[in-house]
Amino acid sequence: MNKVLLREYYELCEGGVCQDFLTEAEKRMVNEQGAVFLTGIIQCAGERNGNGRVYPEGVLRREVKNYKKIINENRALGELDHPDDSVVNLRNVSHMVTDCWWDANKLMGKIRALDTPAGNILKSLAQSGVSLGISSRGMGSVHEANGDTIVEDDFQLICFDIVSEPSTTNAYLSLSENKQRELQNEAWTKADRINRALNNILM
Repeated sequence: MNKVLLREYYELCEGGVCQDFLTEAEKRMVNEQGAVFLTGIIQCAGERNGNGRVYPEGVLRREVKNYKKIINENRALGELDHPDDSVVNLRNVSHMVTDCWWDANKLMGKIRALDTPAGNILKSLAQSGVSLGISSRGMGSVHEANGDTIVEDDFQLICFDIVSEPSTTNAYLSLSENKQRELQNEAWTKADRINRALNNILM
């Protein structure tokens, strides 16, 4: 079965207000350097989303464990809008995920806007009060079961992108369903693939 590019949308700061998850050091960065951080729900496990898609909790937790290694290496980058690609393009990078953690079955995240052309656009939008959403991007297969679309075990999380969509607390698909892409090996470095293999052995 071919893998497809999967993307899910969440309103990043529910009601346009980000919860205060910043550390004291990050608060100083905001006050002294004008840094912009956004926080909120970035994914959800084991629940049927607005498109009828379900990410099994074990699959998503495995991918988040791998993704945290990328966060710790300051490589958890994302773009504005919906790139139709399985690779993060550095010229379009707008932000970096600096932390993520579980709150029950909801994955919470913290994102810092970068001093890049796209990042400056993101800062301006956030500071102007624009409601922003976040969209996970990954590659994987799906199958149908009892009216739901189940994401299979081969799912691999790539990144989280910033998007503009109608404000909603429900996830929904923002993928062109007919667009299928084979997984690009270049999307992950050799170290990423080794870390992923070790995590699968240790779990």
